[in-house]
Amino acid sequence: MLDRPTTRAGWEARAADLKPEGRAFIDGRLVPARSGRTFEKRSPVDGRIIAAVADCDAADVDAAVAAARAAFEDGRWRNLPPAEKKRILLAFADRIRADLDHLALLETLDVGKVIGNALAVDVPFCANCLQYYAEFADKLYDEIAPVGPDDTALVRKEPLGVIGAIVPWNYPLIISAWKIGPALVAGNSVVLKPAEQSPLSAIRLGQLAKEAGLPDGVLNIVPGFGESAGQPLALHPDVDMISFTGSTEVGKLMMVYAGQSNMKRVALECGGKSPHVVMADADLDAAAEGIAWGIFYNQGETCHAGSRVLVHRSVQAALVEKIAAVAKAQIPLGHALDPAAQMGALVEPRHLERVLGYVETGRAEGARIACGGRRATADGLEAGLYMEATILDDVAPNARVAREEIFGPVLVVTPFETEADAVRLANDSIYGLAAAVWTADMNAAHRLTRSIRAGTVWVNCFDRSSLATPFGGFKQSGFGRDRSPHAIEKYMDFKTVWTAYR
Repeated sequence: MLDRPTTRAGWEARAADLKPEGRAFIDGRLVPARSGRTFEKRSPVDGRIIAAVADCDAADVDAAVAAARAAFEDGRWRNLPPAEKKRILLAFADRIRADLDHLALLETLDVGKVIGNALAVDVPFCANCLQYYAEFADKLYDEIAPVGPDDTALVRKEPLGVIGAIVPWNYPLIISAWKIGPALVAGNSVVLKPAEQSPLSAIRLGQLAKEAGLPDGVLNIVPGFGESAGQPLALHPDVDMISFTGSTEVGKLMMVYAGQSNMKRVALECGGKSPHVVMADADLDAAAEGIAWGIFYNQGETCHAGSRVLVHRSVQAALVEKIAAVAKAQIPLGHALDPAAQMGALVEPRHLERVLGYVETGRAEGARIACGGRRATADGLEAGLYMEATILDDVAPNARVAREEIFGPVLVVTPFETEADAVRLANDSIYGLAAAVWTADMNAAHRLTRSIRAGTVWVNCFDRSSLATPFGGFKQSGFGRDRSPHAIEKYMDFKTVWTAYR
């Protein structure tokens, strides 16, 4: 094993030698797209082309679904003894850990996240998730319903069949594991469609699963674009469920496609505009640290990023100043292959332009730019897609930047006067993915957490998480939970077997 680089130059040398696999992974084999087409994968880190990726379409989706269906029907995975399923999934997790540096580098080059976080968070969390669900393989019980002495009603939990999993580009490894883990432990076969911006680590997952002993056809990886690969997967009549994480706009299309095809099940985790409610009595130092990390970590490309701050007017100025200080001191922007950096590159040019456009929109709407607001080109960053940590202060509640998901390192700050105003503003959104409350008054905290409509509400912290807790949203942030034991049942159905004794 090569020694891990400790400098940007070392990681750049490692990246120069990397030859990522870009073919699809179908029925246990790496295969080109049936059309022969590829697309160039260009890294946001420095703009260079790092791979030619299979440009899959409906023909490739058909092949992947056929492989998944055959694997499901002949029982090569779902009928394995639970202990054997557990052994293979644990081996899968171990293969991911052994491939740590390789996977982390793929993830950084693919999407621009900093190498330190890819090493410490993304790859380990992916492996931990698969291990977590592996441990359920021999702990899933059927039920006996209480129907009386002359009958037995067995309630069986059975896998759905073929799962189509469509994942976004911001946390490719982590979110793929959130779907693969519970779907596989439930006994299903999976066709995973990664975002076109982030195909490389997903393809590698397919290879590692095979090395771990997962039978051919049980996990298939189909890279490609949403219109040419994602849509055919969602419309496919032999897919039993689509598990989707991405934008609310595309999530709505998933529901349409389900209705247009075979009424397949749909689970959605979509957009967010998560508010921090900061009361006048809050610990402002703690709040500032939680808020800064909650929006600037991963360049703000996080679905539940705390992108709105609702703060009591009496402490607004002091809080904004502290958030800016935390960003400057603790979350340095730098080259994504620099181990010292905490903010890296945005994923692609059009996304960078979109985020910068929102900053200009905010300025035009009357917001004050308290810090940042520009593309970063100093210190050798000019070839990549880097943007400064940005705070828009005094944002009106009806401003576009206060209501629309920006998905970048942009924080909007809006003052309030009363607790009732804070609740109203927090809930005045089409989204309901997450929220946070900062206060020294636990009675107020209880009232606020009960009143705010969001799938997760943190109190005096932000982004604390565990695989044991479900993750998902209310309203147009979607439905259906990832993580926790609850996620497993989403990939299963209930069958009643009733026996009468005479």
